[in-house]
Amino acid sequence: MNPYAGRWTGRAALPKIEETLRRLGYPFELAITNGPDHAIILARAAMEAGYSPIVAVGGDGTISEVINGLMEAAAGDVSGPLGIIPAGCANDFARQLGLPRDVAAACRRLFAGHERVIDVGLVNGRYFVNDVGVGFEPQVTLEARQIQWLRGTLVYLVAVFRALRHLRQPHMTIEWDGGRASHPMPLISVGNGNMTGGFRLTPHARLDDGALDFVFAQRVTLLQILRLLPSTLRGTHIHHPLVVTGRATRIAVHSEEPVPVGIDGEVRATKVQDLNFTVLPAQLRVLC
Repeated sequence: MNPYAGRWTGRAALPKIEETLRRLGYPFELAITNGPDHAIILARAAMEAGYSPIVAVGGDGTISEVINGLMEAAAGDVSGPLGIIPAGCANDFARQLGLPRDVAAACRRLFAGHERVIDVGLVNGRYFVNDVGVGFEPQVTLEARQIQWLRGTLVYLVAVFRALRHLRQPHMTIEWDGGRASHPMPLISVGNGNMTGGFRLTPHARLDDGALDFVFAQRVTLLQILRLLPSTLRGTHIHHPLVVTGRATRIAVHSEEPVPVGIDGEVRATKVQDLNFTVLPAQLRVLC
């Protein structure tokens, strides 16, 4: 459990989680993270010790860390099963799995017997399950960290407008199975899932289709971005002539200047120039 998830939503939910699991009669052991990437260590150790399922309590960033631990412990085999009790701001991954936000209901789902096997993405040695943003998208995440007076998707909507004040469009090159593009671009988004911060940047992405979806825009004006913004909530921005989408199993990105990179809702680096993506089909068991 990440106690800070959802601006301390994780910590606030703990008494109800413990009460619900005890009432249902399920034994459990609680491990609390104490900083970035600690969940990787905890999840890897729990899986190696034979615990099952391994349950992540937190948001997309916490889930992503737990998955990295599970994948490391599996050492090439199918990992999991992973259970989730959503306690983040956006909960993009949990929403795609149809998991309830209510803590008690999420606890009951852990033992409902429904399991799904999904793909896992890999970028520069780091596993991800939902999406990787390059450029403007992680800049929005950095802005969202500074907003303490809002919750949920609204945080990211306000953060978008703040990030637009410092909009950069570095020259980036993206190559994929049989394709290549090289332009000044505000962002590139690579999705195993179809939702990030409530925005549907890669609306046709599926968690179990054996491929990664990507989207990028050629140089666009601030006015064009403002006009496109409402459509990104619905996923209809992909029909704009300046927006390019595709699907691939391998993707490479190069930026002529350092850019921030976000993985599953967390900014993992602020100065990156080269990224290499691949997909690992049917690699993770999830309870849904």
